[in-house]
Amino acid sequence: MNTYLDIIIRSVAVYLFMIVALRLFGKKELSQLNTADVILILLISNSVQNAMVGNNTTLLGGLAAASVLFAINFSLKKLMYRYKGFSDFMQEKPEILIHNGKLDFKSLHHLNITDDELKEAMREHGIEHFVDVKLAMLEIDGNISIISGDHALRQTHYKRKKNRKSLASPG
Repeated sequence: MNTYLDIIIRSVAVYLFMIVALRLFGKKELSQLNTADVILILLISNSVQNAMVGNNTTLLGGLAAASVLFAINFSLKKLMYRYKGFSDFMQEKPEILIHNGKLDFKSLHHLNITDDELKEAMREHGIEHFVDVKLAMLEIDGNISIISGDHALRQTHYKRKKNRKSLASPG
């Protein structure tokens, strides 16, 4: 078989495997990388690199594999944009964690989100109590977004900085 065709087939197989593995791994893990996760990513990248290029360790072989990965990624993004069903299949939906101060314990348990993780996200958004949360979501990218029921806390970070500056200015 042609060496570069072999690299293309191997690269496609590795890419598809990684998509399935990441879907099974869960979106929460994508946003919270610790030391063990970084080591895992480095080891996986090294092992799949060998699986993609095989015995061809030339610059051209590596560039061929990288080009295939970019092309697949670009094509999948276009398909996801064009076809909602395909997009739904490829990426998970956001999950409601808190709605109007009420925790969704079933979702929290299913997503393995601890009480401490949720409280940390609330503190990052300036919210102290669950009852003050209008909506908390685990987003597609694995981050927790929170909307407060308190209108004063709904301001963006940019507006808060701007307001502080204007209060500190003489005038």
